[in-house]
Amino acid sequence: MTVTEERPRTYEVRTYGCQMNVHDSERLSGLLEDAGYVPAVDGETADVVVFNTCAVRENADNRLYGNLGHLRPAKVKNPGMQIAVGGCLAQKDQGEIVRRAPWVDVVFGTHNIGSLPVLLERARIAQEAQVEIKESLEVFPSTLPTKRESPYAAWVSISVGCNNTCTFCIVPSLRGKEKDRRPGDILGEVRSLVDLGVLEITLLGQNVNTYGVEFGDRLAFGKLLRACGDVEGLERVRFTSPHPAAFTDDVIAAMAETPNVMHQLHMPLQSGSDRILKAMRRSYRAERYLGIIERVRAAMPDAAISTDIIVGFPGETEEDFQATLEVVRRSRFANAFTFQYSIRPGTPAATMPDQVPKEVVQERYERLVALQEEISWDENKAQVGRTLEVLVAEGEGRKDDATHRMSGRAPDNRLVHFVPGEETPRPGDMVTVEVTYAAPHHLVADGPALALRRTRAGDAWEARESAACGTGTGSGKPGTVSLGMPVLRRS
Repeated sequence: MTVTEERPRTYEVRTYGCQMNVHDSERLSGLLEDAGYVPAVDGETADVVVFNTCAVRENADNRLYGNLGHLRPAKVKNPGMQIAVGGCLAQKDQGEIVRRAPWVDVVFGTHNIGSLPVLLERARIAQEAQVEIKESLEVFPSTLPTKRESPYAAWVSISVGCNNTCTFCIVPSLRGKEKDRRPGDILGEVRSLVDLGVLEITLLGQNVNTYGVEFGDRLAFGKLLRACGDVEGLERVRFTSPHPAAFTDDVIAAMAETPNVMHQLHMPLQSGSDRILKAMRRSYRAERYLGIIERVRAAMPDAAISTDIIVGFPGETEEDFQATLEVVRRSRFANAFTFQYSIRPGTPAATMPDQVPKEVVQERYERLVALQEEISWDENKAQVGRTLEVLVAEGEGRKDDATHRMSGRAPDNRLVHFVPGEETPRPGDMVTVEVTYAAPHHLVADGPALALRRTRAGDAWEARESAACGTGTGSGKPGTVSLGMPVLRRS
């Protein structure tokens, strides 16, 4: 059956890994719907299942081949079903995927996601697998059709690729050198999103603050933040992830002086040991990192800062680990994504001597998590009594015996569970609440909410839900990307 026949073929996109993959998956969903496919109903196997893979997460290949194995019986039962594999692991393994899982129909890379519908049709007609991996970017992903997961918040990619050579990371070889979009194209997309009801955008790049390197403007990122401040109707601007080596004071000033740029910063540390940072080829040292945090807090005392940390990098000693703990104590992170180092084939670190024993890595990891948990809780307790405007998120939130809570994000991106007032807010609406309780990973406002502000974003969400109910197709969330992301320990 083709997409032009009476019953449209259904699809499901399963996403693993980083925000860039989530962004790409929204494009993959948009491409498939543009070609006539519709989202699969929850609980049913789709006619086309697309895996958007990650090569960075631990055991990424085992996870992929395990999932492909689980789908094999469905493929045998329904020969018309198609399976496609894209993303970073596809870019890395290429033809190896079809060799290990010959029931896969299409393999495509990070540089040619726009080819997916054509490759699916080619595989269907030829009755053989299609493997197409490009070594350079064909079309900037943001120019492709998209089906966004949220009607009120959106990713906006400003660059792809990376010019760094971190020894633990394989991303530059899979995503290529940094390619920057022109500012006018980015702002055009932002304005279009706001016209559709989006209130919050997150500027996305592998090293978002090196934006402008391709066209020779080292201040381009700060200028872009300020330009977003001029977009009428755009209430919240975030960005991820900046590199400490390229973090400049003009960006701090733009954050502090642009009202809709949130006082929230996610800046990877990776290690607090200068010796390990050098081995990682991270071109900054602990004091520079701490200096950035000090200047951010001087300009924005209410800023919530989060980070990424790797424990157990090859050669890490107890002294190196203690240096990391000291930077964590001084930084007072709101939260941290903490990772245990494990070998990633294809990276320089994989062949380094003095790999740290697993049991040592585990023990250090537990100490780091315990410290950060204590800090996160203390930082959240400081929020008790504050009045916050919360952007309501999709989903039911928390339930207990006494009340029904909804959830949303504060301006600094902290998760807030709250009790709605007399009127139930919609995802995309804004509620004003008073924080009454703090936990390490969230805040609670036992309320009820002090105020509700209906928004165009809430209108957009309501219209989307009404349209889904009216069509009777799909899962009730048209084009929703299935986030098959492994859960990261957030401390």
